[in-house]
Amino acid sequence: MDRPNATTMPCGFLLQGFFEFPRLRPWLFLLLLAVHLATVSGNLLILVAVASVPTRPPMLLFLCQLSAIELCYTLVVVPRSLADLTLPGQRRGSPISFLGCALQMQMFVALGGAECFLLAAMAYDRYVAICHPLRYAAVVTPGLCARLALACCLGGLAVSVGLTAAVFHLPFCGSCLLVHFFCDITALLHRACTRSYADELPLLGACLVLLLLPSALILASYAAIAGALRRLRATGGRRKAASTCASHLAVTFLHYGCATFMYVRPKASYSPRLDRTLALVYTNVTPLLYPLIYSLRNREITAAIRRVLGCPGMGQAGNPGGGCVNAEGQRRSGQTGQGFA
Repeated sequence: MDRPNATTMPCGFLLQGFFEFPRLRPWLFLLLLAVHLATVSGNLLILVAVASVPTRPPMLLFLCQLSAIELCYTLVVVPRSLADLTLPGQRRGSPISFLGCALQMQMFVALGGAECFLLAAMAYDRYVAICHPLRYAAVVTPGLCARLALACCLGGLAVSVGLTAAVFHLPFCGSCLLVHFFCDITALLHRACTRSYADELPLLGACLVLLLLPSALILASYAAIAGALRRLRATGGRRKAASTCASHLAVTFLHYGCATFMYVRPKASYSPRLDRTLALVYTNVTPLLYPLIYSLRNREITAAIRRVLGCPGMGQAGNPGGGCVNAEGQRRSGQTGQGFA
């Protein structure tokens, strides 16, 4: 199909951000700064806490990588957005070079893709821990965790490079203004001069690899887990085993829900301003929720954080005033890898 005549390969773009709301921008800056600092602090605390554990079970290694991904994920987008909010309001947008835009999109997709694969690896960890507990230590070894972590990063990187090359190979027509606060895929495709669905096939292919394939593995793992839980006779054991998956399921639904809603749809349904608002949520709020979910639900992470913070009198019933001792006991008892919640 023929393309429009007025096509161009821009030397850069203008990120509109929130320049059309001059009175809202100072308040939005303060809100996003507070959320960003809390997100960075939470993920750094988890990284430091995991590093302080002498022997790290596979579960903690996965959580450490998840926090590292979330930390980099928010650093790719949020600092520049905060800087743009401090610029004078009498302008159309903040300029970003063509290469800088491509690099930002590639890093954003690579980190998001690595997280998709990592969540599938964590589901496999839960499957082995619940369905084959006696073989867990022999199957899920530190070496396997390292190989899975490397595969997740390389998989996200490969998909991101291919998708970025495909998107930036498209011609762009009209204004170079992106109604967004970062170089997101939907904003770039909305500006691209495309009239056929063939130009959207790279995005569809990336969604199949990053969303459909890992989600199929996650569903298969939890189907096997559900079957194993049905065979348990003890109600307490069934409840305890199910609770170990709660944190992982919460993060999985958040991540895959946002990604599916944003990217698994045709270009004709794109709404730049609505997409910008939704992106504000999944680039700021969801990375803040992940450390909260795991730090509140995971006993080993809680114990490690108490150790880093000096165990300020956080003992539990049966161990009054003995927060450090209780945390250490929880760490030792959870090294079978079955304490995800």
